[in-house]
Amino acid sequence: MNRMTAAATLLSVSLFFNFGASAVDVAPLAIGSPAPDFDLPGVDGRNHTLHEFDNAKILLIVFTCNHCPTAQAYEGRIKQIVAEYKDKGVALVAINPNNPEAIRLDELGYTDLSDSFDEMKIRAKDHHFEFPYLYDGQTQKVAHAYGVIATPHVFIFDAQRKLRYQGRIDDSDVKQVHHHDARDALDALLADKPVPVETTRVFGCSTKWIDKSDTVRKAEEQWNAQPVALSSIDANGVKELARNDTKNLRVINVWATWCGPCVAELPELIKLPQMYSKRGFELVTLSADAPEKKDHALAMLKDKHVAVANYIFNSDDHDALADALDKQWPGPLPHTIVIAPGGKVIYRHTGELDMLELKQAIVGYLGRTY
Repeated sequence: MNRMTAAATLLSVSLFFNFGASAVDVAPLAIGSPAPDFDLPGVDGRNHTLHEFDNAKILLIVFTCNHCPTAQAYEGRIKQIVAEYKDKGVALVAINPNNPEAIRLDELGYTDLSDSFDEMKIRAKDHHFEFPYLYDGQTQKVAHAYGVIATPHVFIFDAQRKLRYQGRIDDSDVKQVHHHDARDALDALLADKPVPVETTRVFGCSTKWIDKSDTVRKAEEQWNAQPVALSSIDANGVKELARNDTKNLRVINVWATWCGPCVAELPELIKLPQMYSKRGFELVTLSADAPEKKDHALAMLKDKHVAVANYIFNSDDHDALADALDKQWPGPLPHTIVIAPGGKVIYRHTGELDMLELKQAIVGYLGRTY
């Protein structure tokens, strides 16, 4: 049995994933099968169908997404394929198969964006996607029809729209590539030759089927059940926080119960440690409430489930607080700084946060790939 036949036999077996509430039975589309039809919304504001690409000699459909570190690692290579093959009659369509309600926050540790349609628009604009990027996460019917088991997952169809290759783009997302499987398939089809390897193993993040949404709810319940505490801190303690003599990237958010924007952004702010804490990250909140308002501040933190290192400054002297924490802080609340290990401030913002901007600063430091 050669490598092509063995791989095809392996991946033609039905794969079974149990996600708690129910199960999804997934079988990747068999070689020789016709391309399943689709009619999906794109980030460009219009729907795209399979027949829109009838004039292409070859159709490459890659199921990918925003959040997966493997998918992000391949974005540049996908763009290169588009640039190098579009004049040869190859059309490329990217489809996001994931339902964002099935993604736990701790699965977003390598990204600033999840997989909602609106966030797809942001990714496509920021990363200059010059190919259709379509959303299947609402019903996932197309993902089921193709048998998408991970992101990225590639399906290449010939002029008759028969499947000639399915699997990975190549054999390594961040290390040296030895097998350019998708490119080899494209080159063979363009030369009217047999595809050398028709099926390869797929690696990346598993497809986020809606069946998994129950695990998202359970993860949120576990977080909300954690104890919330509030400790007093003096100027020397604040200086120590700012020095950040740890190996973690530290975000310090200064807030107060009387500050409307501060309270309004707490629910989004508390998602950060749920996303990034497994990667050497910590969130610290620092209340600027009067010391005698400690109980009130603690009640607010408990209401918002802010189960992180929470402090309240033990003085009404806000100048002393600012001098200890960040001499560039002009005074208003909220104030947020991102401190790298060793004390270097890599991001600061006074006023209500742009959460995407903050996440971009965090991921820019931590990295987007494994």
